[in-house]
Amino acid sequence: MKSTNTLIVLSFVLGLLSVNNVAAQYGYGYGYPYGSRYGRGQSMIPNAGPTESKKDETPPTAEEIVDTQMPSISEELGLDPFEQAVVRTALLQSVQQKIELHILELEPLKMKEEFEKIDHKTKEELKAGLPEDKYNAFVSLQENSFKTKNKTKKKKKNKKD
Repeated sequence: MKSTNTLIVLSFVLGLLSVNNVAAQYGYGYGYPYGSRYGRGQSMIPNAGPTESKKDETPPTAEEIVDTQMPSISEELGLDPFEQAVVRTALLQSVQQKIELHILELEPLKMKEEFEKIDHKTKEELKAGLPEDKYNAFVSLQENSFKTKNKTKKKKKNKKD
């Protein structure tokens, strides 16, 4: 009888010791499908993945860029339909060539030189197709918009510092 009591007590003690191991495994997600009350829980909602807006981020085409700029240019300069066509064609060629240069990824000095060539060619085309007063107004409009863009960039950089 004494050996039976000893055996029962020993099995009870071993059972208590093994329960700690089982509880520890449950705590790390072995017993519960989505974590447990002790360990790091996981959400029952699966990860949805990337959103659709990040999926199709294609850069705008030359036509889209020129189409967004043309209304403001026409309004500022008061262009008639023929003059609008001249400006649109010249800008479209210029933007397309600049996009192609970005794709080529030339060294910075070479790219700057090519950009200047493109700008010079565009100005020559506009000078031939527009009256002198509207051409001068277009050049000043480009210079002023470039200056305001640089000012806003400098302001943003100063705010970050």
